[in-house]
Amino acid sequence: MTSQLSTGDTAPEFNLPDAEGVPVGLDEYRGRSVVVYFYPKAATPGCTTEACDFRDNLESLQGGGYSVIGISSDPVEDLASFSADHALTFPLLSDADSVTAKVWGAYGDKEFNGKKMTGTLRSTVVIDGEGKVQLAEYNVDATGHVTDLRSKLGL
Repeated sequence: MTSQLSTGDTAPEFNLPDAEGVPVGLDEYRGRSVVVYFYPKAATPGCTTEACDFRDNLESLQGGGYSVIGISSDPVEDLASFSADHALTFPLLSDADSVTAKVWGAYGDKEFNGKKMTGTLRSTVVIDGEGKVQLAEYNVDATGHVTDLRSKLGL
């Protein structure tokens, strides 16, 4: 398992393609707070629940000054379909080789339906406008996570 980020850490930079193949870097969010969430696989039940929950709470998060970015190892084409199918209005980024997930501590051993595997861990990291970790949570539940996050952020 990779080292997880903690409050006060400097968020590692990334530059990943979005659902249209356009590179997006964390540096583009400098001066703004951003919620970066990692999810295992687009269009699966848990990831759909979580993405739609972020979509449905986006106005509240943005009203509190937070942008949202989703990151998975899915190819760009899958992200485009997933985003279109669920009317997602925040960027989904492709971390095809999982390098960003590993650097952010969102990659490691997990268990799903009784099977042990290694992959992207459902994780959320909140970054402040100066690029520092404000909150980092790993192995979160898809259901209810955004409500819990909003509460922790005072929204």
